[in-house]
Amino acid sequence: MSEVVLVNDANDVRTITLNRPNKKNALSHEMYALMADAIIAAEADNSLKVIILTGSDSCFTAGNDLGDFLGSPPELNAEERPPVTRFMFALLEAKKPVIAAIEGPAVGIGVTMLLHCEFAYAGENAYFLTPFVNLALPPEYASTLLLPQIVGQKKAVEMLMLGEKTSANAAVEMGLVTAVTKSGEALARANETAQKLAKKAPQAIRLTKKLLNMPPEAVVDRMNREGELFATSLHSAEFKESVTAFFEKRDPDYSGCAE
Repeated sequence: MSEVVLVNDANDVRTITLNRPNKKNALSHEMYALMADAIIAAEADNSLKVIILTGSDSCFTAGNDLGDFLGSPPELNAEERPPVTRFMFALLEAKKPVIAAIEGPAVGIGVTMLLHCEFAYAGENAYFLTPFVNLALPPEYASTLLLPQIVGQKKAVEMLMLGEKTSANAAVEMGLVTAVTKSGEALARANETAQKLAKKAPQAIRLTKKLLNMPPEAVVDRMNREGELFATSLHSAEFKESVTAFFEKRDPDYSGCAE
């Protein structure tokens, strides 16, 4: 695999690392294609339970490579998806939990991709910038829908219209990231959470993610939907293993449960 994106599998976790430090991890068409491939392959591999997205110790990503996009602008809604759209949909449609580990700047899609991750950990040196309007562009990746839901309407307006820096501490206060770590420790915290998730029942994790990402509906409709999935899961190998482990006073082992 190309050196601009590194992929490492260990302990049931796939870590996808942006590795273009001379360009502050600015995302090229090639990098989007590689990230999309890595996510799609992880989704198909039953041995992998969690995906981590990260950059370098000094920079998550400077956003899109403007030269690359100006020279060859993608047709985002084309029938044959360009690399950036392939990545967007790969992350959007991922059924396994995704964790982001951010150090330094996260710019543009470096922010909006966080809206599609279950967890995000930021080093205290991290900052977040959505400079779309400053580049004479509207926001992307459903950020005008999702960002207000996560941080509130006024904060979303401030971030998307003014395009000014948001600190790591401000980001955690508004709910954009899960927690702030000491500088250089975001990836370690992401791995810690990944290992906790990897030990849990995979199907239960996927169903929980699916439910959390569903559009709003009436309370009774969601209650009925959850009830159907709950009832089905009572017959699963995962539930049987959980109950057996409880009575045997041991940690459950879901490796023998069918995916």
